Amino acid sequence: MKPLSLQVKLLFFIGALLILLEVANLLTGNMLNQFGVIPRTLSHLPYIFTAPFLHGSPAHLFANIVPLLLFMWLTMQWGKRTFIAATLCAMVIGGLGVWLLGRSAIHIGASGMVYGYFGFLVLAGFIGNKKRYLLISIVVAVIYGGMLVGVLPSSRFISFEYHLFGFLGGLFAAWYWAR
Repeated sequence: MKPLSLQVKLLFFIGALLILLEVANLLTGNMLNQFGVIPRTLSHLPYIFTAPFLHGSPAHLFANIVPLLLFMWLTMQWGKRTFIAATLCAMVIGGLGVWLLGRSAIHIGASGMVYGYFGFLVLAGFIGNKKRYLLISIVVAVIYGGMLVGVLPSSRFISFEYHLFGFLGGLFAAWYWAR
């Protein structure tokens, strides 16, 4: 995924899609949130693929969108296959972790993906053998290292489970990439 224009187009598309879904969700009284993950509810298992695109409010979306797009772009620097693998690991491992072990609630939001990319970015540079990847990892760890607190329970309205399992998915993706 080298061409910058392709990366920018994908990031613009994802950002626009998230905003459009939030507008649709607002106009329908948050009806789209029914497509979030409800732990251990079999009918909600497929929603591990839709929950990251839904948010409880515009503030929730805007808290996620900048780090999401930034971390997506940084992960794209590892190449298309690695970006896809990191995305799928964060989405599937994060979603399954929440579905299996999460609190009884509707879990939505892109923060699981943010934490997944964060986990990938922090670990991949340290276990790789290229200086530019190490530099990315160091910068992300220094600037965003405080995010690690988010994998701990802090509020009953924040899915620390999505943060934790998304982060673990990102670490797994980095380990897989390094193999």
